[in-house]
Amino acid sequence: MISLPELLHQNLKESNQLHLLQFWDALQENERVALVEQLQAIDWKLVANLAVQGCGGSAMQIDFTELEPPRAFRSDGGDAEWTIKEAVDAGTSAIKDGTVAVVMVAGGQGTRLGFEHPKGMYPIGPVSSRTLFQIFVDRIKATCARYGVAIPLYLMTSDATHIETTEYFEANHFFGLPRELVTIFKQGTMPAVDAESGKCLLASPSSLALSPDGHGGTLAALHRSGCLGDAEQRGIQHLAYIQVDNPLAQLCDPTFLGHHLLSKSQMTTQVVKKRYPLERVGNVVQVRERVHIIEYSDLPEDLANQRQTDGQLRFWAGNIAVHWFDLNFLKKSLLRADTLPFHRAVKKVPYLDSHGRLVKPAAPNAVKFERFIFDLLPHAKDALVVEADPRDSFAPVKNAAGAETDTAELAQAAMCDLHRSWLADAGVAVSEGVKVEISPQFALDALELATKVSPRETITEHRFFDVDRCIPSND
Repeated sequence: MISLPELLHQNLKESNQLHLLQFWDALQENERVALVEQLQAIDWKLVANLAVQGCGGSAMQIDFTELEPPRAFRSDGGDAEWTIKEAVDAGTSAIKDGTVAVVMVAGGQGTRLGFEHPKGMYPIGPVSSRTLFQIFVDRIKATCARYGVAIPLYLMTSDATHIETTEYFEANHFFGLPRELVTIFKQGTMPAVDAESGKCLLASPSSLALSPDGHGGTLAALHRSGCLGDAEQRGIQHLAYIQVDNPLAQLCDPTFLGHHLLSKSQMTTQVVKKRYPLERVGNVVQVRERVHIIEYSDLPEDLANQRQTDGQLRFWAGNIAVHWFDLNFLKKSLLRADTLPFHRAVKKVPYLDSHGRLVKPAAPNAVKFERFIFDLLPHAKDALVVEADPRDSFAPVKNAAGAETDTAELAQAAMCDLHRSWLADAGVAVSEGVKVEISPQFALDALELATKVSPRETITEHRFFDVDRCIPSND
């Protein structure tokens, strides 16, 4: 029978967490094994330090009187010291040299969409019903084919999505990507603690109440899973970071990469103009020489509403979670404990009481800890902000049908509108109400599309342009 390791017992005692063993004697052997594995995976000194810091608020304190709009390269190429062509050439060269890899964050479930599976499996294609995962893999494959290179994909899941995501990719033979190019790894977790006592909560007699450690956990997970070492061994120097719920994310875009390279930035982030002052996106700002992202809930309302003399929002830059990272910067960041601080949020967390009864609180009762990847920005040398046009870069899939923003239906409409504009540029008309969708493997951009379609054609029925053929829809 498994016994409790002495060192683990000592760690729990020193961090005031011995109550987590209160049901030990009643556990089955397999339950004891599972509980020990969970407990040993936790940094108890870290949890103890976080628990005594109090709850609520942000781990990074900013003097709001010093806030300025970020210095940014605008979407029209303005403010850059080089031309768009020079940026494209620099980005293209780096991709051709095989120095680029992709990090895709896909830990979320589609629960808010009414979809009880990993969000990456959501069928977002407006004509094809291809999933978010498929669309991004198609883009990676098309980029590999265009430049004659192999681009690794590091796909981060969570406890909630890992098994189903792995099985989905395996069942579909990784959608044509070579198996050796795909690494699926899990982000870490953090225990929820009682907001008053700082004691960790139990979800069951043999399991803690755990939650993902945030997209900021990507860095530690990349290291722990061996992905950083794998990237270095392959000669990768630049990592493209995206979240899976934005089907318009400009994955491996050479222009964006070129701006990153020519500025010698260690971390470059893409932004769009906020649609309104209190939009629920992170605010990209500058404090002295450093770039920061402030959550929408943390930016004072009077600052959010400030306008410039031309009537435009002063704090205009909205974070869309699309970044380029220098690999060496990420490796150095691992050595510094302050680069990715934990943020604390008070939430409602069900838990077992001392009698083993499940309590479902009516009010927030616990503190959850998570890290944000954008907290690396202030530590990055020459951090760069690049504006993108939301029409071809940002269509998040977050909310259920009927919501005002960020629904699957709005994302599908944005995809159709973008591809309709590509066709119009190529001289192809699309009848009103007709849906069009272009696979990245058919055309990565409008210029490539123009070489593959016939000008003066009119499309009168829903159509999916896939690989080397156009498929009418039966819808």
